[in-house]
Amino acid sequence: MTFFSDAVQFLPALLGGLRVSLALTGLSLLFGLPLATLLSFGTRSANKPVRWVSIAFVEVGRGAPALVMLQFMYFGLPTAGLTLSALTSATLALTWTTAAYCAEYLRGGLSAVPRGEVEGSMALGMTQWDTLRYIVIPQGWRIALPSLMGFAVILFQMTSLAYTVAVPELMSQAYTNATMSFKYMTLFVLAGLIYASISIPATWLSVLVEKRLARHL
Repeated sequence: MTFFSDAVQFLPALLGGLRVSLALTGLSLLFGLPLATLLSFGTRSANKPVRWVSIAFVEVGRGAPALVMLQFMYFGLPTAGLTLSALTSATLALTWTTAAYCAEYLRGGLSAVPRGEVEGSMALGMTQWDTLRYIVIPQGWRIALPSLMGFAVILFQMTSLAYTVAVPELMSQAYTNATMSFKYMTLFVLAGLIYASISIPATWLSVLVEKRLARHL
């Protein structure tokens, strides 16, 4: 069989795995970004316990490889009496990684908000909460957006590690079908092309967004 006929045969299974990869990426961002926002404030908090807990959470999430986090959630937690499904374990692990890295991007974005705008909002009688909602957080997110989009691409690629905990994502489907058919070259090339077909345009989009935002900063 030629490469193209093999591709036709295996593509449906790989696309099924792609849907799982995209879902895992979306769930990790859905839970990780709000947590990252809280951590970005927590690491700058004047309250020492809050600050040190936030810093510890971020440093562990950034310091431990995503593969270690996946193994800990899936194989480690059951020894403590907490057994989770493969998808839940992968979501929790990648959410922690997402929150840790994105908290640093957001902390940089929040720190870049001009101090004069914050002081001006306070002078106009805005409460601290309103200043955060309408001045600091929107501008901090806007500054950090290109970095967050770049991380989302990395996160999508990172979901390939979830095959180690039996999540049926794209890499898992490629490996399983390759094991049964011995078409390792075909399947891994196909998987690589699928990853690239999403990652490359998404990377271009993040660069375009960065250039557009730079005109107004």
